[in-house]
Amino acid sequence: MVSRRARIIRFVTLSLVAVLIAIVAVWTGRTIAERNETARSTARFDPPVGAGQNIIAGCSGGFYARHGTTIVLTSSAHCGSPGDRLVDPEGRLVGVLGPRAQLLDCPAGRFCAPSDFLGMALPADRIPWGHLNVVDMGAGGYRTIEPGTPALACDDVAIGDPLEIDGREHYRRGVVLSKGPYSLDTIFPCLIVGDPLVITGDSGGAVLVRGLPAGIIARQLNGKLGFTPLAEGLENLGLVLCTTPNCDLSPERAVQPAPS
Repeated sequence: MVSRRARIIRFVTLSLVAVLIAIVAVWTGRTIAERNETARSTARFDPPVGAGQNIIAGCSGGFYARHGTTIVLTSSAHCGSPGDRLVDPEGRLVGVLGPRAQLLDCPAGRFCAPSDFLGMALPADRIPWGHLNVVDMGAGGYRTIEPGTPALACDDVAIGDPLEIDGREHYRRGVVLSKGPYSLDTIFPCLIVGDPLVITGDSGGAVLVRGLPAGIIARQLNGKLGFTPLAEGLENLGLVLCTTPNCDLSPERAVQPAPS
């Protein structure tokens, strides 16, 4: 006859085994879900499209634009300082950071901006000619910005609108939860909050709202997405969003930073 103590030991052992199985199942399910979310659905171009993808260290690319005859990739203003030359682990030039978007009408001692925004000028070998109106959303596939598509401004985005983001090869969908001014480290007239979770590395990444180019990932608010509008940032820096494969330029006309 099995003693009471033996029954208790057997019960505790079986309970612990059940808990361990549950933990493994949850972890396995989470790993599989993350793998499915981050698995690419398309092959990369050569050179690869940087819009929507991680570009260097803790920052991602937003959208391709041009400043005169220079092709730039938008990113977050907190990814570096104007004039910084970003290089990859092999020492090859990734891009040169341009000025940050800035509002001059600002309280003394504060920094104000219409968007957490700058443009990174790309060396010639980093420009994916023929695909400058494309955003690489990883598992969400390539998204083509049709000719004449306007960048969305703060007023064009409504609470409840569907949105998509991709950074760190991690595609996410959600909805707009709220929008309003932000005045902590930087003063933004408009910061839009969505429910996808974001972490370091997402900064600068592309945000699509209703499938349209809407903004770049700027802040984490209790883990949730905070992004600033695209149109205001482009206008402030005199940038034109690329809505054609070569952004209405030719490789021969483009003036880009030297790779050295």
